Amino acid sequence: MAERPRFFNDLAGVAGGAMSALTGLRDEAESVARARIEDAIRKLDLVKRDELDTVRDLAANARAGQEAAEAKLEEVFARLAALEAKLAALEAPNAPGGGGPGMIV
Repeated sequence: MAERPRFFNDLAGVAGGAMSALTGLRDEAESVARARIEDAIRKLDLVKRDELDTVRDLAANARAGQEAAEAKLEEVFARLAALEAKLAALEAPNAPGGGGPGMIV
């Protein structure tokens, strides 16, 4: 009976060593696969998620700035039109045939 337990102990030791070796192989395969995928991504010139989010935020800020500038420009054009209308009203009596005080008879 002394042979049997020793045989099973040896078999368990071999199985444990095999499991350790397989775990090491799995870890190595994962590392190689990860390295190849990262290399392929680098070659494809893809962007990372955080970089995409940063650029998206910059674009949103630029868009908001552009909309604010367009609104301000519209306000300036409206003020310019109002000033031109006032100037035209002031010049109208002085125009020939306008009948204003500066008219020569």
